[in-house]
Amino acid sequence: MSDQNARGGRDGRGTRLVTPGASLGASEGRRIGHGVVENDGQLIAVKLGALIENEDEISVMPSHTKYTPRPGDLVIGVVEAVQSNLWFLDINAPFNALLPMSLGPGKSEFGGARNVLNVGFSVLCRIQEVDETHSSVVTMKGLGLRRLDSGIVEEIPPHLMQSLFSNSEVLKSLKSSTDCRIILADNGRMWIDGDTDSISDIISRIDIIRNLSRDFSSLDSMIEALQTEVC
Repeated sequence: MSDQNARGGRDGRGTRLVTPGASLGASEGRRIGHGVVENDGQLIAVKLGALIENEDEISVMPSHTKYTPRPGDLVIGVVEAVQSNLWFLDINAPFNALLPMSLGPGKSEFGGARNVLNVGFSVLCRIQEVDETHSSVVTMKGLGLRRLDSGIVEEIPPHLMQSLFSNSEVLKSLKSSTDCRIILADNGRMWIDGDTDSISDIISRIDIIRNLSRDFSSLDSMIEALQTEVC
């Protein structure tokens, strides 16, 4: 490993980027945040991302994250494959989720799964169960769970989605300022439905969020700035 990889580099905007295994200095007097572990008195990065030093805490904001399924989570999935009585959904997790016909939308005959949900369709569903390998089974049996036939689906890194919309007023403000229907899913996906101009407005704000999220060395100031852009 080169010295730059071991210590992290710069992305041209002043933010220090670190790679897994990068040495972040002595642990004494410093609190360990997300993406950092201690080894023999030294702090080591375990994520690829931006180094954040906030007072006495040090953490790494990942440049990319995958969703970890949990039972009960609301997720937006995209059909990637279909079998006679089963759908495979991309839910932005390391593994596809399984949607059995018995938990699918409405009634369908054996072998008729494609007539109900075909490859490329987006659905709003919930995680029903997760095994020890983080493989999951989802259900569309529940209030509001359905096929998403209108609008678009956008993505924001799951960890950023949670921080950005931790204040419910931020989502209310976004809805009222654009007159769009919006659903936030726990897997870092956002369903947006409205007129073309309003949808384009939200997409532009999301693009700004993605760019700004790389430029801050303080998590608190980043979230404050991003929430301003959303509203």
